[in-house]
Amino acid sequence: MSEVRVRFPPSPTGYLHIGGARTALYNWLYARKHNGKLILRIEDTDAERSTQESIDGILKGLKWLGLNWDEGPYFQTAFTHEHKAAAQRLLDEGLAYKCFCTKEELEHKREAALSAKRDYKYDGSCRNLTAEETAAREARGLPCVIRFKVDRQAPGTVSFNDHVLGVISRTYNDIEDFVIVRSNGKPLYLLCNVVDDIRDRISHVIRGQDHLGNTARQILIYRALGARVPEFAHMPLTLDLKKAKISKRSHGEIVAVQFYQQRGFLPWALCNFLALLGWSTTDNQEIFSREELIKAFSLERINKANSIFNYQKDNPKFFTDPKAISINEHYLRTMPMAELAPLVKERLQAAGLWQDDYDGSRREWFINTVDLIRSRFHTLNDFAEMGRAYFAEDYEFEARAVRKNVLKHEELKTWLPALADSLEALPEYNHETIEAAMRGMAEDLGIKPGILINGARAVTTGRLAGPSMFEVAEAIGRERMVNRLRHKTAPLYEPD
Repeated sequence: MSEVRVRFPPSPTGYLHIGGARTALYNWLYARKHNGKLILRIEDTDAERSTQESIDGILKGLKWLGLNWDEGPYFQTAFTHEHKAAAQRLLDEGLAYKCFCTKEELEHKREAALSAKRDYKYDGSCRNLTAEETAAREARGLPCVIRFKVDRQAPGTVSFNDHVLGVISRTYNDIEDFVIVRSNGKPLYLLCNVVDDIRDRISHVIRGQDHLGNTARQILIYRALGARVPEFAHMPLTLDLKKAKISKRSHGEIVAVQFYQQRGFLPWALCNFLALLGWSTTDNQEIFSREELIKAFSLERINKANSIFNYQKDNPKFFTDPKAISINEHYLRTMPMAELAPLVKERLQAAGLWQDDYDGSRREWFINTVDLIRSRFHTLNDFAEMGRAYFAEDYEFEARAVRKNVLKHEELKTWLPALADSLEALPEYNHETIEAAMRGMAEDLGIKPGILINGARAVTTGRLAGPSMFEVAEAIGRERMVNRLRHKTAPLYEPD
């Protein structure tokens, strides 16, 4: 195989979309597997919609995901002269022509085709204009577009072997003479994309199936410009549960990479999830390290069928696809503490919960506490939200935890402060002595240990569930545990 050169060419008209991020990921994986190059090209020719904010967001998003590129970013507008030169070359060689048909004329022909129940295709009215006729129209100042002249004498089809979909063919007669330059002189995507790929020596075009309709026409442009045609792989689209394509307009921030960064996702966990939106292995493995995914990835294992982004807008349990959350949970539970601790620190600092001694005298406590509580968390944000009780006194109480484990037992109003006295009197304070104290007190009271244990959890952490309550009590510490049992229990029984 010759050098693999792939590209990711986003349009800077909004944030980095997870569909775009998946395209970048697949290209990055393929380049890394084959020791190739990933070229980043910003297709900024839509001047009205392209913004510097969007460009910055795309670059930051890719960097956050760890999808480093090897060349670029190149900006498409910097090569407008090349796009226009290519169009002029096609004109000079008789492979394109100027078309003076007005919008009204084309619309009339389109409506006539629809009335006759036949597909509309440009009829080539200007295809055979002589040089004199073209010059005369230009002298009158008539606007024109430039159309590519499809070879009507060519037999057979325009075919290519797609790495995902197999052999794709279109007959020449099915391809109209398509526009490559607008009437305002601006080259269209079809031409610009090809010229840029030729300049960047792209060997493989890996993109979504929504571009499949462009491929046969672009192959004709490659050939007309005397360039080698790259190999193609068209990925399935990502749809929502209603089979609609996920989009910024319809789905909002839930499809933005920035949303997952802000919500506390781990970058590689999101990459791992995105990889599975349209690709799989023969053994259905779902968790991959970077090295494992690079080794396992292949274009041939990309699915033909569209993938489903399982987001239920009105389901409060899942703020995004449950599989994405599950994969992120896995990485939170299993990643080395040396990698996780700095990330938790950032979240605590942002929430105003960080204390400098977590990096000093209480470093061991901080590490042990993070390690204890991470098994129940979904994202990094949970350390500052669901885990707030470990780092501050102004934590919130889950309504269900209070209702089920506190208010259900009126006697806890006195039992829990009594438990505080018992814990305060312990000669040694650790999870073993804490367990013995709680179970001993429950036995003395003639109640199930769970009533006391779950009540203590609700009062001292605000949560319904969590790690072993004895280890939790040890992590919170004797002084804070005793104070909370004494002073936070009674207010829970007071009416709102």
